[in-house]
Amino acid sequence: MASPNRFEHIGFDDFRRFAQDESMSKYERIGFPDSYRQGFEGAIFEDICAKLSNLKKTGRTVVDIGPGCSDLPKMLIDLCASNEHALTLIDSQEMLDLLDNAPFIDKLPAMYPQCSEWVAAQAGKVDVIMCYSVLHYVFVDVSFFRFLDVSLSLLAPGGQMLIGDIPNISKRKRFFASETGTQFHKDYMNTDEAPNVEFNRIEHDQIDDAVVMSLIQRARAQGFDAYVLPQNEALPMANRREDILIVRP
Repeated sequence: MASPNRFEHIGFDDFRRFAQDESMSKYERIGFPDSYRQGFEGAIFEDICAKLSNLKKTGRTVVDIGPGCSDLPKMLIDLCASNEHALTLIDSQEMLDLLDNAPFIDKLPAMYPQCSEWVAAQAGKVDVIMCYSVLHYVFVDVSFFRFLDVSLSLLAPGGQMLIGDIPNISKRKRFFASETGTQFHKDYMNTDEAPNVEFNRIEHDQIDDAVVMSLIQRARAQGFDAYVLPQNEALPMANRREDILIVRP
């Protein structure tokens, strides 16, 4: 099993390489050790659908940014087939080749949002944007605000965007400073030592509360409703990750 540290500070080109590496599991190819995703993706998808209520409707336009190649995009494909949604998957060609084809699926090989012609054609037409476990990799390749602004331009009236599974270092610190978090750390690491937590310290190249709140404020300033939401406690990293839901009124 791969160490979590193996997947730090990786970007679009790394995932292209992972997609072609047959020695890696489907979870490792999307940046996770098996223990972080295996057996959990059903619960993850249920949590996503609870927040993206437009997925439960019929005949919608759905976009998945960075779907990867695990079971999660396959669940989305099955749902879109059942509800007669049009689905666009945006990722590297290498990742997209690992997913099924169907008449209702449009595969766009691109490093989003560097697909200006497609963005212009879809502006104001998208009912659902799903972007799960991706934002921290945007750090490596693209400006946060450009990523957000382009995405907001796609949403139709009533459209929803979920930026999910955000590893917030501030939330992580709050958890590990608690009694519950301390015991979790001791049990997981098989140690008697408490985790080292330093508040009021800038962590370079990490998403923190300031980044999360700035995304919320920027979306709201453009006329969108935006919320920070907790993950279902059954999810494997709910104690240190959270989601952002953005809705065009």
